[in-house]
Amino acid sequence: MATLTFCTTVLFDHGALEQLGGTLKGNGISRPLICTDQGLLRAGIIDKVRGAMSNEFQTTIFHDTPENPTEEAVLAAAALYREAGCDGIISVGGGTSMDLGKAVALAVTHEDELLSYTAGLGGARKIGPVAPLIAVPTTAGTGSEVSTGAVVIMSNGEKLILASKHLVPRVAICDPDLTLGLPSLLTAATGMDAIAHCIEAVCSRQVNPPADAVGLDGIRRALGQGHLERAVADGTDAQARWNMMMASTEGAMAFTKGLGAVHSMSHACGSLPGLRLHHGTLNAVCLPPVLRFNHEKIGEALPRIASAMGLAEGADVSDEIEALNTRLGLPKNLGEMGVTADMIDYLAAHAAKDVCTFTNPRGVSRDEYADLFERTIAG
Repeated sequence: MATLTFCTTVLFDHGALEQLGGTLKGNGISRPLICTDQGLLRAGIIDKVRGAMSNEFQTTIFHDTPENPTEEAVLAAAALYREAGCDGIISVGGGTSMDLGKAVALAVTHEDELLSYTAGLGGARKIGPVAPLIAVPTTAGTGSEVSTGAVVIMSNGEKLILASKHLVPRVAICDPDLTLGLPSLLTAATGMDAIAHCIEAVCSRQVNPPADAVGLDGIRRALGQGHLERAVADGTDAQARWNMMMASTEGAMAFTKGLGAVHSMSHACGSLPGLRLHHGTLNAVCLPPVLRFNHEKIGEALPRIASAMGLAEGADVSDEIEALNTRLGLPKNLGEMGVTADMIDYLAAHAAKDVCTFTNPRGVSRDEYADLFERTIAG
């Protein structure tokens, strides 16, 4: 049986940020907590966000979102939310800020430990309505502004998923102008995050033809029409930025049917203490070997993906993704990112129980993950 779900209202276009004040009013928010990071604060993005609201709104800012959201940061932001008497959340930034905002919305409305709400422990059924959340993405990759999930490094060190329809932001304000001038390497890494979402969704074992169509359209915009490489080459290319933000949003819409082993491997690597590895870059590096591993189970999907990428008939999608990573200046393997062979046992165990494994088109054992990590570390 197919379950077809698309999530929330999206205000999408250049200048969409101007709709923020009305969006807050429409959702009963007058004292929002802005969840963001130091970089966006220094870059003046938060000034733009505050400028889109009238003085009737009393804002409080949590600007200590780490590169991978942690339970510690969630609890600190939740404490600030309660202390300031906030009545809603605006997440401004990439996937980390949006995931943190979702977790804060959960933490301020639910009493149990955050770990008990994670998907692997059956926590979705425990999650009820959360604090109202508005998402304002400033990168084009994660698509968290329209997804049901949030990924958080818990106090036990594991990078785990919170997932519930209640965690979907009330409204996503997608303004491509906020991504103009994003550094080329970050544009590349976040763009490959969107590509990984689209490709893994199309390959997922779940049945959802509308989600497949959305994912293929995201691939076509980013790769078939060349907008990813255009955005990397020229950060001021407004048309490329518009299409990449759309591809990012479509990626998250598509993965309502699930992801796969690429994300299980990325979640495991992202939990490694000290390395602070970027999720999109990890997805880019892990995508080709996982596609090869899944090859026998995705024979029907691969020609559609290749066509959306604008490739000639018979082209090898895995090889083309590797070549794209090289052109974008991304690492060739996990070893270049600091992942070493002595980490494999931990990584394989973490990936094998990650919920994304369950929708991978081919079953993956712990030993098979160990082999995948070994090959991906060496490249």
